[in-house]
Amino acid sequence: MQVNMLEELPDSFQAQVMVASWPGMGNVGIGAVDYIRRKLQAVAFAEVDMRSYFTAEAVMVEDGIATFPPSPTHIFYAVEKHNLILFQSEAQIGGTPGDDLMHQILDVGQRFGIQSIFTAASYNMPISHKDGTQVLGVANNVAFRDSLVPSGIEILKEGYVSGLNGLLLGFASHRDMDAACLLGTMPHYAQAIPNPKVSREIVLTLGRILNFEVDMNEIDDAAEKMEDTMEEIEEQIQKAFSHMEDIPEGDLPLGKIEEDKVPQYAMERIEKLFQEILRSVSQGQFQQKANELKKELDQWNLYQFYEDRFLDLFKSDTEGGG
Repeated sequence: MQVNMLEELPDSFQAQVMVASWPGMGNVGIGAVDYIRRKLQAVAFAEVDMRSYFTAEAVMVEDGIATFPPSPTHIFYAVEKHNLILFQSEAQIGGTPGDDLMHQILDVGQRFGIQSIFTAASYNMPISHKDGTQVLGVANNVAFRDSLVPSGIEILKEGYVSGLNGLLLGFASHRDMDAACLLGTMPHYAQAIPNPKVSREIVLTLGRILNFEVDMNEIDDAAEKMEDTMEEIEEQIQKAFSHMEDIPEGDLPLGKIEEDKVPQYAMERIEKLFQEILRSVSQGQFQQKANELKKELDQWNLYQFYEDRFLDLFKSDTEGGG
């Protein structure tokens, strides 16, 4: 793993802040950073070469010809006007390679003098899309945490932030660097759908913190179109609830799965298991992961809400296409 320079920056360039992002549920953080990158016309200046750490799980076919898909990219961008560095990665990676990537990111940041780091992700809750989006915050030290409040961010009291969007905060602590993650609230049912509405709130929040403005027309339009999709999904959920035995229509609030909220970590583990099953390459692995998922769903009394999706996994496992 190494960092390759794509373009030389002026010797005078010093960044105060880095905003880093990886894919996650709703693609909230990566969607926000990508929008900022495009609207601020950020310049790609370096990339982390991680091709040896990713193995293709399928081939792409076009006109009957099979080829490997391109490896995920991990690119640094500079916005000289705002003394800002953006980092965008197309894939999460765990274990030792993930640790190495954290160090590479922080090395580049320190080379250009960054003082603080932000990441962003979603925080899934049993709410409706009509409830609006709230931005929660978590930081790696008390002073930096408290500095988020004037920007309209509510501090997350407890929980955890999974993936590299969260882990970077811990690695930054080891170097005495300020770091925070912004979490946009969104409905549980929308985890697998890109959510420009929540990304928009992250963009606006980062703009307030970092004192920049971008044209919001494009993301506003995307968010508005997304509302129609959300409404259709919620109508289907309400119909499903209305047919549940002993539960009169309207008595079960949308998204309320249990009387007590299912913990965030449980919802994220369930989603992770679904993704792992889809990537299983052997019948043995598939069955093992399916058993783990069923056990997790039963533990939280969620099977009835995921039953169709769970059973669809077995249809996919027996159909062609690999």
